[in-house]
Amino acid sequence: MSDSTNTLSRRAFLQGSALAVGATAVTRIGAASLPEAATQNSAGTQAPLTPPNGRPYHPVVTLNGWSLPWRMNNGVKEFHLVAEPVVREIAPGMKANLWGYNGQSPGPTIEVVEGDRVRIFVTNKLPEHTSVHWHGQRLPNGMDGVTGLTQPGIPPGKTFVYEFTARRAGTFMYHPHADEMVQMAMGMMGFWITHPKDPNFMRVDRDFVFLLNAYDIDPGAATPKVNTMLDFNLWTWNSRAFPGIDPLPVRQNDRVRIRVGNLTMTNHPIHLHGHEFVVTGTDGGWTPPASRWPEVSADIAVGQMRAIEFDATEEGDWALHCHKAHHTMNAMGHNVPTMIGVDQRDLAKKINRLIPDYMVMGDKGGSMGEMEMPLPDNTLPMMGGNGPYGSLEMGGMFSVVKVRKNLARNDYRDPGWYKAPSGTVAYEWRGAEQPAASASDKKTGTDGDAVNVIRRNHQH
Repeated sequence: MSDSTNTLSRRAFLQGSALAVGATAVTRIGAASLPEAATQNSAGTQAPLTPPNGRPYHPVVTLNGWSLPWRMNNGVKEFHLVAEPVVREIAPGMKANLWGYNGQSPGPTIEVVEGDRVRIFVTNKLPEHTSVHWHGQRLPNGMDGVTGLTQPGIPPGKTFVYEFTARRAGTFMYHPHADEMVQMAMGMMGFWITHPKDPNFMRVDRDFVFLLNAYDIDPGAATPKVNTMLDFNLWTWNSRAFPGIDPLPVRQNDRVRIRVGNLTMTNHPIHLHGHEFVVTGTDGGWTPPASRWPEVSADIAVGQMRAIEFDATEEGDWALHCHKAHHTMNAMGHNVPTMIGVDQRDLAKKINRLIPDYMVMGDKGGSMGEMEMPLPDNTLPMMGGNGPYGSLEMGGMFSVVKVRKNLARNDYRDPGWYKAPSGTVAYEWRGAEQPAASASDKKTGTDGDAVNVIRRNHQH
């Protein structure tokens, strides 16, 4: 984790006059007074952005991301988003050419408070027009960001302005409604959090956010195939695949919220190990307490957001992942035959004469976590990442909630692997241990071996 976000939060933003607002291009004179467009290139989880001004709130932590700083201008909270091509590390060993905002895909999380007047400048550095839709917000129709319906597209090189009041607290997203199939497939999306006016309402100790997104990138390539409808091969959280996804460090007994938004082309049952949770928020706002029930998995449909909460009572390293098995794998092939039980030894010898690196796969199952196969450059293995007991055999949408007794309140650093107390780890069964027999409980058999005698109490 980096301190760069805290540095950004303390930065003195440029002061300028208020701009004319609406879905219109900003003049050169107006552009001179734009708020600074902060940028971030690190793929690590950044420290929460403590609000330097405005109404107080408890900040969120964006998994493998950051929150966008703002400036106050005559009581209006001003942000500057830049839509642009970016290079994103999906995991160590692979980078992708994506489109995003302010140096990253997804773009930075925007955090405001219920009742804030918000002004967002959007500068387009893409090769085509774009727009920004504020997914789930109540706002004036002309600020809804649907190209051709509520506004003209933002041409390349131009800056448009959106302004509205954050009317209700909740969990939201932003993404284009312009050439949507291409722009969202290239990674254009971000999170928006509107905090409640009362900082103690629905208060938690740790509040994590991330988006579900997916890409289809051929092995050895770096640019997504934007026409793919269903057969994606990289399932990611915030454009990161395990082992590139950071853990979620949690202090034992913390009240934890995890907010998840889905901008893929399919649903995702997100499953937490070791704890039960309740769904406390949806696209429409907070769920009434009487409507909640305990779960260990929450299915999140396309375009939906869910906020889950739990008390982290159980110390350890607890898996958090999509429960669709193929979504915890990377660089998958969709037309691979099943070879379980097929004897390939003779065939392998013949193929090895032509292809020395050829390896037999799948005859005993699909476990490939510890196989060292040659891969094309810029390609991830199907499964990656090592844990304290060997290969985790996971990729894609997988991370670990690390619950520890001794974490400081605002410490989000990776605490390392959990050291389980003696006698609490699954172990190999080697047969029942025989109790030591006393001399009075032994008789000698005809073969000279000691025979245990079982004494029974008989009732008369």
